Amino acid sequence: MNRGFELLVFPVKDLGRAKALYSKLLGTEPYADAPYYVGFRVGDQEIGLDPHGKTSGPLPYWSVSDIQESLQSLLDAGAQTQQAIKDVGGGRLIATVKDADGNVIGLMQKA
Repeated sequence: MNRGFELLVFPVKDLGRAKALYSKLLGTEPYADAPYYVGFRVGDQEIGLDPHGKTSGPLPYWSVSDIQESLQSLLDAGAQTQQAIKDVGGGRLIATVKDADGNVIGLMQKA
């Protein structure tokens, strides 16, 4: 079903300040730098900053080979859709669900 989590997105209020802090913390400049998302690559992991994030903390995205199948299996197991499958560019698909305790789980399928 999945290959582990490869993306961790932090909701931020001030994208410029967060970008400066995470650049120092991670020891690298962002590979993606837009008003709606800043992304860093650290090894096989991606760390993202989202100024429009709606979670109260970081959101892990699990890398899956078939997002439709993975989403359905989580829904069958009792999860509730928070965000339907969405193409966020470059053929990358994401979706989020909430578990019974309100924890948000992200799914990501690369092109």
